[in-house]
Amino acid sequence: MGKSNRAPRLKPAGVVDWTGVPTQRVEYGPEAMIFTQGDPATSVMYVEEGVVRLSVLSHAGKEAVVAVLDAGHFFGEGCLAGQSQRMATATAMVPCAILAVEKREMVRQIHARPAFADRFLTHMLTRNIRIEEDLIDHLFNFSEKRLARTLLRLARYGEHEATHRALPRVSQELLAEMVGTTRARVNFFMNRFRKLGFIDYNNGGLKINNALLSVVLRD
Repeated sequence: MGKSNRAPRLKPAGVVDWTGVPTQRVEYGPEAMIFTQGDPATSVMYVEEGVVRLSVLSHAGKEAVVAVLDAGHFFGEGCLAGQSQRMATATAMVPCAILAVEKREMVRQIHARPAFADRFLTHMLTRNIRIEEDLIDHLFNFSEKRLARTLLRLARYGEHEATHRALPRVSQELLAEMVGTTRARVNFFMNRFRKLGFIDYNNGGLKINNALLSVVLRD
């Protein structure tokens, strides 16, 4: 794991311009912990490169995945709303580069830079919409449709900035946690999706075809 106080050199279109913002850039290997549930919440973080998994652990020891975030997404923003401790554990799923901004500096940037504030507000609104959609999904949809929607979401289907339909390496156990079902059911539906041509396995990865949307739209 390496640390640097330099702002990132690359600023792809549609992501935050960090010029002049004091940040700490930290690189993590696969399955490295970025922060753990219960840690002090003192900064907001941003995925510059890679994919990050957010999960929560109940008092009974049961873990649930609440989000999978790729490049261009904020996380840990609960500190801005008064959270003193991290409410989830953040784990790198692949090699990641993460930017951390101290809470006080983040507040200052939001007040001083309208474009920065707009980008952050867009993130928050998108996150809230996704939470509502996830709740409705779990309440009313069967596990097959929930799995299809999860795969499409991980592949960033429908996002204007998405450049790919390939997923990072995701285990069926992780998918089962995200969908709220068993690994056996996930395996059954993944085999069905493959036979129907909705997904493809290649080079250890998973490619999502747009035709998978038909499962989500099916009544």
